[in-house]
Amino acid sequence: MPTGTLLIIDDEARLRQLLAQVLELEGYTVLQAPDAHRGLELLQQHAADILLVLSDVKLPDANGVDLLPRFKAAAPDAEVVLLTAFGTIPDGVKAMKLGAFDYLTKGDFEQQLVVVVDRAAEKARLRQRVTELERRVGQQYRFESMIGGSPELRRVQQLARQVAPTDSTVLLEGPTGSGKELFAQAIHQASGRQGKAFVAVNCSAFPKDLLESELFGYKKGAFTGALSDKKGLLEEANGGTLFLDEIGELELNVQAKFLRVLESQSFTKLGDTKPTKVNIRLVAATNRNLKQEAAEGRFRPDLYYRLSVFTILVPSLKDRPTDVPPLANYFLQHFAARLSKRLPGLSPETLAMLQRYPWPGNVRELKNVLERAAILAPAGEPLAADFLPDEFHALGRPVKPGADATDESLRAMEARHIGKLMGEMDGNKPEVAKKLAIGLTTLYRKLQEYGLEG
Repeated sequence: MPTGTLLIIDDEARLRQLLAQVLELEGYTVLQAPDAHRGLELLQQHAADILLVLSDVKLPDANGVDLLPRFKAAAPDAEVVLLTAFGTIPDGVKAMKLGAFDYLTKGDFEQQLVVVVDRAAEKARLRQRVTELERRVGQQYRFESMIGGSPELRRVQQLARQVAPTDSTVLLEGPTGSGKELFAQAIHQASGRQGKAFVAVNCSAFPKDLLESELFGYKKGAFTGALSDKKGLLEEANGGTLFLDEIGELELNVQAKFLRVLESQSFTKLGDTKPTKVNIRLVAATNRNLKQEAAEGRFRPDLYYRLSVFTILVPSLKDRPTDVPPLANYFLQHFAARLSKRLPGLSPETLAMLQRYPWPGNVRELKNVLERAAILAPAGEPLAADFLPDEFHALGRPVKPGADATDESLRAMEARHIGKLMGEMDGNKPEVAKKLAIGLTTLYRKLQEYGLEG
């Protein structure tokens, strides 16, 4: 049975109440108003809930057709169906142009009313779901949603915030996996283009002979297999932001065409004779030194200087180690939720290992490591270091400069303590591991490391 809230605006009390009874029997909650003033008040108060406005055209204080823009402004996701005793074609045409879902004549609509209402309500529900999804995506990619508070991250965020409201081209430099696309999304969401498309293109993911047609599109017959016109990604991004990841992978001839896009906001499709105009904001990213690439002839210098209007260096994860704990906890809880598994956090040993690891794969590698660990770890316990990959254990214990003697004494103390517990518990390794609050695999490794394995 349908559910949702409807608003009926009609000065004929008997008709209004009859419509309300019919629609309430269909499962809807119905609000009623006798005139435009009260109807708009109710619409503003319940804008988030109302799926459909059923309004008479001739109201005591307004014309329903003229009210359409105000209905849409008050509740953008709601649909509007107009009711009239004397329908005219011009009024119907005007109503549809202003965004009405339908235009029904009183006395004729009894058979079709419920069908029209159900269709309009379903369309409104779909729009509400899309709006909610867009809101969540927008929140996910805001600067405030970025995990970490290191000085290095805050400095980059400040630069990105300053350039976001402009239409300037941005070049994001940094190692693979450091979060350049996340910054590109945040720049888009903080710009005036946030309601428009964000089109991300990984230039290294396309075969070089296909990337040009994907970016610029083509006309039917431009080459063998071009059986119809194809819109390129530049057109898909029109009005919004185009994010070109790994832009250093562009062929020199494609770079020349892209330079024209930046200079004139126009391009010519393959097989076309006239230019196509677009309005895009470009954010590009690279893990290469494009300035050096340009100097050595592998990248066009003129395109590099157009791209580097505003360059931001996104730091690697090893350069911001204080961001590792919050990122690791975030990823652990994210994957625990997906696995329906309770993982209360990271053990101190796990956290220490994560912080001293150099993270050659940056944030992307950290995410993958936590996904693997979340799958392997038992529920209900802090994530033990046992479930980290072998390369973490191969690092051994961190040694601080000038502290060798202290480190050695700590190792000796730990070895004596473990040996003592092994004796007290008659070699019961699970009990010893529990007493030390470490994983059983870790205990076996320490026993071997200290020569205590008997």
